[in-house]
Amino acid sequence: MNITQENIDELNAVLKVKVVAEDYLPKVEGALKNYQRKATVPGFRPGKVPTGVIKKMYGKSVMVDEINKLLNDSLYKYINDNKIEILGNPLPKADDKTVIDWDNQKEFEFMYEMGLAPKFEVELSPKEKFTYQTVKIDDELVNKYVTDIAKRYGKVEQVDAAAEGDLLNGDFVELDANGEILPGGVFKTSSVFLDRVKPEAKKAFIGLKVGDKTVINAQDLTANAVDLASMLGLEKEAAESFNSKLQFTVKGVSRLAASEINQELFDKIYGPGNVTTEEEFRMKIREELSGMFVNDSERKFYNDVVDRLMSKVNFNLPSDFLKRWIVAVNEKPVSSEQVESEFDGYAKGLKWQLIENKIIKDNNIAVTKEEVMDHTKNLILAQFGKMQQMPMSDEDLENTAKRVLGNEEEAKKIYEQVYGQKVMTLFKTKFTLENKEVAYDEFFNTAK
Repeated sequence: MNITQENIDELNAVLKVKVVAEDYLPKVEGALKNYQRKATVPGFRPGKVPTGVIKKMYGKSVMVDEINKLLNDSLYKYINDNKIEILGNPLPKADDKTVIDWDNQKEFEFMYEMGLAPKFEVELSPKEKFTYQTVKIDDELVNKYVTDIAKRYGKVEQVDAAAEGDLLNGDFVELDANGEILPGGVFKTSSVFLDRVKPEAKKAFIGLKVGDKTVINAQDLTANAVDLASMLGLEKEAAESFNSKLQFTVKGVSRLAASEINQELFDKIYGPGNVTTEEEFRMKIREELSGMFVNDSERKFYNDVVDRLMSKVNFNLPSDFLKRWIVAVNEKPVSSEQVESEFDGYAKGLKWQLIENKIIKDNNIAVTKEEVMDHTKNLILAQFGKMQQMPMSDEDLENTAKRVLGNEEEAKKIYEQVYGQKVMTLFKTKFTLENKEVAYDEFFNTAK
């Protein structure tokens, strides 16, 4: 077998593969012998079918299969041996019009297109300055979370008239153009949470009592088609265009009354006797908030670095090849128009993946199995903590982590997380960071 590479430009190349009989005949003959041992053909005893009959029945298909296997193995061996960095996988050359005569041909030539990874450099320098923002845990933020917790652990009460934040239960019926009930139209007993409806709808519901009715346009209820579909018992697609008038009859008004800030609340959240005063309760919340926003600060810094590097590191991709490759490997049929419309997003993700891989390679970042196991255990423990379950034994934790990592997809995600953590640590050592504490609203407005 002879493989030669022809570079079209810096990003595209063609591999020419010449295959002669000596390359594939031994494999074909071996495969046919296996067929001969197993074949059941009328008129012959099992395993005694003549070689000529087997060749006539299976020879061509076996030869095609063995040549395809040979091509696949040889292509990737050539790419690995020559350390060629490719994007996607080699594809049969699009404009190759060669007609193969599988019955008579002994020698074959195949041509494959390759998309080559671009060459570029990534500089991580202290000259690059970033603001590392953290959320300021002030009294206003603590008070907000105390209020939220009190509501979360509060009690639902039935009230006379609807106000902001209440939940109304009742019946929706669809009306016709004359304001009469439409026979066969929407009729649904449902709930309306006033904090989740549009301002126009909220005004129509405020002040309503049991037995009261109000009329509202369906599209004024909510901007979310999924919520509207659930509210009216429709499919999402139908809800998107449903624009009828609706009459709502109130059957009940519920209000969540906040829990008192007392020992009963402290015990529910932190266990009996662990927090005994409101001051301790607020300090506990302050500590939790400090830890809660760490991931948000890390994520914002990481995104800032990604944006900066994406704008500074410039290179091209073999776009035409990649578009053909996406169509070829997609499990479901995809049109060239669809690929064209979505390609910019794909190219952006691929560009960052290449930059990150270059950073990992240049800085000799590696992840060990032990590090992945430890990270997996921490994830499991964190999940158990959220579920407030009994402590897990070391043996159970070890076995659970092994089961998680036994799932190839989950293992890949966890490896990526550990690599991501190491890349983040590298960024903090390579760049100049200015720490800045900002108010909650300012942080999340800028993080968007």
